[in-house]
Amino acid sequence: MSDIFEIAAEKRERAGKGIARALRREGLVPAVIYGDKKDPEGISLQIGEIKKLFNTGRMMNTLLEIDLEGKKQRVIARDVQLHPVRDDILHADFLRLGKGAKIAVEVSVTFLNEETCPGLKQGGVLNVVRYTVELNCPADNIPETIELDLAEAEMNDSLHISEVKLPDGVEPVISDRDFTIATIAAPAALKSEGAGEDSDEEGDDAKGAEEAEGGSEDEGGEE
Repeated sequence: MSDIFEIAAEKRERAGKGIARALRREGLVPAVIYGDKKDPEGISLQIGEIKKLFNTGRMMNTLLEIDLEGKKQRVIARDVQLHPVRDDILHADFLRLGKGAKIAVEVSVTFLNEETCPGLKQGGVLNVVRYTVELNCPADNIPETIELDLAEAEMNDSLHISEVKLPDGVEPVISDRDFTIATIAAPAALKSEGAGEDSDEEGDDAKGAEEAEGGSEDEGGEE
């Protein structure tokens, strides 16, 4: 389960571009909390706090607890707007999570036992189809990562979501098929070498056939 990241906020009474610019000059980031059948609330956050969270790379799938003037609310980030040039955080949207809420989040995939994987030891290549998987998770049980074990994966194997052990209450958003997360692919060098061998064999067969046909004509000519 992901750790709960706590962050303090101040209530923002007014909205608008002018107010937002003024907040940013003061080292604050304008944001909004919405959802759970309650009115949206405008807030402002210290730039240092939200930047620290953003730099973890897990802001969009980390459970947050925002302390708004003594009132704590559990939320998850749903959108972060960045400056197109400087990558400064301009605005953030947070979804308020009620009791028993379930949400869809992107969770990264960790690959285990690459060093002992039979297919990789034979020269195969790990071809990752999905680095992240979208999962429906209880708000209080969001995994930081899901693990795919390669200990028994052979050359040309396909590894599917069904081979991942998910935490209780967590399920893939895509539920109508057993989708592929990664494959163990034969390296291009082996494939081209095999194709070359096939081509040589075909050439030898054709050459042999031509010689046989030529020999028959010569023999017929001597007669």
